Formats: sequence, structure tokens, C-alpha cells
Amino acid sequence: MAGEIKIRKNWLKGMYIYTIIAAGLNGLCIVVAPELNRSLWGLPAMEPIIFGITGSVYLAFGILSIFGLREPLKFSPVLLLQLFYKVIWFAGVVAPLAISGKFPAYAVGAAIVFATFVIGDLIAIPFAYLFKKTTD
Repeated sequence: MAGEIKIRKNWLKGMYIYTIIAAGLNGLCIVVAPELNRSLWGLPAMEPIIFGITGSVYLAFGILSIFGLREPLKFSPVLLLQLFYKVIWFAGVVAPLAISGKFPAYAVGAAIVFATFVIGDLIAIPFAYLFKKTTD
């Protein structure tokens, strides 16, 4: 049927589950046990307020993704925000550091995980649904 929007609900739910596990648990660990998180990832010492903000945001993504399992379309803007901040991070942080040869080895794992999120979100997010015109 013409005008029908393709929704990949299984991909959406898969990305919510991935976000709950990867972002949510990492965020919880950052908030509750920041030193443990730092040592698990091999991270250098970080400013606690900024690290805590990062953990809080990751935890919020995880919590909102729990709601996304029940209402995949309604919460798809959560994945859209996740996609945008990761793409911005690649363009504004990773690319300049990589070009200058200053990209730290400890961040390679994060870049790989972020890349899997970008690919998964691009497949899962129903862009046509999110950006369709409404008649309000």
C-alpha cells in the first residue's frame, strides 16, 4: 500500500534491550561505583562531576528504554537522541583526535560500541514515522 510506513518493531525492541544492558548498566555502575567502572574500562582519572553526569545520562537512557520495550514507537525519540549524540561525538571528538593521531587507546572500545549503536539505531529508528507531517 502506498504511503505505508515500515516499522521494524523487533529492531526497535532489540535496540532498547541493548541500551538497557550497555548504557543502563554502565550508567548505574558509574553512578554507584565510579572507581570500579573506571578500572573495568581502563579509564584514566576523571573529574567526578562530569563523569557523574555521563553516568546519569546513560542510566536515564537505560530507564527510558525499559519503557520503550512496552511502547516502541512512542519512545523511539530516545533512540534518535542516542543516535545524534553518538554521531556528533564521532564527528566532533573522535575524527579530530584520530586525524591528529591523539585518539587514546583506551577509547577504542567505546568507539566500537558506539559504532554498533549508530548502525543499530539507523536500522531501527522509524524516521518516516517520526518526521511525518501531522494534521493538527
